[in-house]
Amino acid sequence: MSPERINPAELSPPKGFSHAVTATGGRLVFLAGQTALDGAGKVVGDTLPEQFERALTNLLTALAAAGGAPADLARVTVYAVDVAAYREHARELGRIWRTLAGRDFPAMAVIGVVRLWDEQAMVELDGIAVVD
Repeated sequence: MSPERINPAELSPPKGFSHAVTATGGRLVFLAGQTALDGAGKVVGDTLPEQFERALTNLLTALAAAGGAPADLARVTVYAVDVAAYREHARELGRIWRTLAGRDFPAMAVIGVVRLWDEQAMVELDGIAVVD
């Protein structure tokens, strides 16, 4: 079972996300928020793209450990401490996403936050996947 992406023609064309994702059967995997922490628990990366790449890698590592793959992601929420910077780097972040996770985009949202648990963190990603 793989999630089905739905993008109605009546809505603005999605860029880097899907408007809706359906899933039946399979096992739900709830993925905790991941920042740019390395294996020692230290935030790595001085730029938003560097931190985004590490956070996404961490999210996909957790998903793989649960038996899933990037195409199994049904929902991802991005928490950014600077939404303007996120928009400014959108092309690069999209390239990073496509390189690591492919083009099967989940339903997504970007939410601006005052800060994250680790003060140095610029971005955090959590998600829900449906795994066979």
